[in-house]
Amino acid sequence: MKALIIEDEVLSRNNLVNAIERMFDDIEIAGSQESVKGSVEFLKRCGSDIDVIFMDVELSDGMCFDIFDQTEITAKVIITTAYDNYAIKAFEINSIDYILKPIDPEALRRAVERCRRALRENRPHTGFDAESLREALSAGRSRKHRFVIHIGDRITIVNTSDIACIYAEDKCTYILTAAGKRYIIDQTLNGLQDDLDPSRFFRISRSCIVAVDSIVSISRTSSGKMLLTLQPKPDFEVAVSRFRTGEFLDWLEGK
Repeated sequence: MKALIIEDEVLSRNNLVNAIERMFDDIEIAGSQESVKGSVEFLKRCGSDIDVIFMDVELSDGMCFDIFDQTEITAKVIITTAYDNYAIKAFEINSIDYILKPIDPEALRRAVERCRRALRENRPHTGFDAESLREALSAGRSRKHRFVIHIGDRITIVNTSDIACIYAEDKCTYILTAAGKRYIIDQTLNGLQDDLDPSRFFRISRSCIVAVDSIVSISRTSSGKMLLTLQPKPDFEVAVSRFRTGEFLDWLEGK
């Protein structure tokens, strides 16, 4: 059985690959993609050879449902998601296999076995209504209040009220708390942006989201760059992208 993994979060992708290779001798990972564009191009070339696709909801350049708008998918699809109960209901209504992140080995085994049965019985691919799922996810989205972080055998809970900033570095995403602690998380800034309270958090650049409570001062350089001083101070320059400056100032004023 050949599998394609569509996942833009490096840790999630590596964890899934390791789990599949450890648990299933007969599954060959034929490729992995992290974007809608890359997935569409891959499927147009090799889609007929793929038996099952493990697909995250939010990708680096859009939602996974955009892939269905651009190419025909004949493989079985297993959604891997960190979404909450409202989204799970949408998947169940549309009869889509899904696995919650962080992925539980037994849940992965059950999903794969369902795919095996469908392939053995040669059930036709019926597809699903991507637009209705997209609407259900958008309508039901709630703001994130906490992060549950798995560190080895330990679980740490970080409330969003304790976050100073969230930033991307070396293809990983980090939380920096008001207490100065740093945690790596299994999500991208693109995936997080709409989950956070917009009255408290603002994405100042492609690589950084700041909390208003962490901003100590703001200054402009001679070149017009807007620099932020945060507490605690990260080990990188915190600058507002020029094209986001106006929106950032409106956000500070509560507009």
